[in-house]
Amino acid sequence: MKNCIFIHTNEKQIIGALVSKYSFERFASKKGAFDVKLIDTRDYPFFQGYEGKKYLRDGLHREWRNEDLQSFTVLRFAPPEVMGYQGRSVVVDPDVFCVSDVVPLFERDMGGHALMARQRKGGSKANDFASSVMLLDNARLKHWQLEKNFAEMFEFKRDYMDWISLKLEPEGAIGTLEPTWNDFDRLERDTRLIHNTHRNTQPWKTGLPVDYRPPQKAGSLKPANIWHRVRRSLFGEYAFLGQYKKHPDANQERLFFALLKECVEKGIVTQDMIKDQMRKNHVRHDAFDVIARTPTLNERPLFAA
Repeated sequence: MKNCIFIHTNEKQIIGALVSKYSFERFASKKGAFDVKLIDTRDYPFFQGYEGKKYLRDGLHREWRNEDLQSFTVLRFAPPEVMGYQGRSVVVDPDVFCVSDVVPLFERDMGGHALMARQRKGGSKANDFASSVMLLDNARLKHWQLEKNFAEMFEFKRDYMDWISLKLEPEGAIGTLEPTWNDFDRLERDTRLIHNTHRNTQPWKTGLPVDYRPPQKAGSLKPANIWHRVRRSLFGEYAFLGQYKKHPDANQERLFFALLKECVEKGIVTQDMIKDQMRKNHVRHDAFDVIARTPTLNERPLFAA
């Protein structure tokens, strides 16, 4: 079985997911050495049955919303089942972009671990891992059963935050990846995969109304938590959250739009798709202007020779 990279997404992040898919194929040293596939919430109809229902998240009971920007997140646990619990897979968020050859990641010694991930930025414990990029030994992850595990959140048996933070995995199951394989908002010469973790400055969202939910913790009396509870209850989930801001690193914005430009030139992303996503407020409204003024990576590489 051929190894596979999975990019999980929903409709709101579909342009980012297509650009991410292209980035892995573009930089691969061995063409055809692996597959790259999207896994989309729209292909998993059971999500619709939970719309508006309460689930356990960081100790709180929150409502599940399929239209939330991050509704795809639990799909990162789907690949082993999709692969029939065989072979290796890599799963990444739709805001992760490859800038180097990914083949060495598949070929590395996993040291007997079931999965590998980087430790969280600022994590205080040895088991603080980020699941936004994972290398998976699918045969050793047979307990990852997406629909069953998802239902457990609504039975209040499984906390979303513990799940996506990999705190439910057996001791010793997780090996540590170097941060350059999931480089949080840092684009340098040694970066392998750049991850735009700061949702508020994702380069393709600048100027759009914010459509994700800020984090909250149970029992917290911090002013921000109190404000969000009041805001949500009185005015709605996304009221007064403002607009997406411009990314502070011009090189990261240039990377995304250079890749998008190449996708358009190759017909991977069409102008009609971009117009549709702009109309739905999923892509910034000046996207065509930014594409027009951005050189491709062949015309202007990310870093000077």
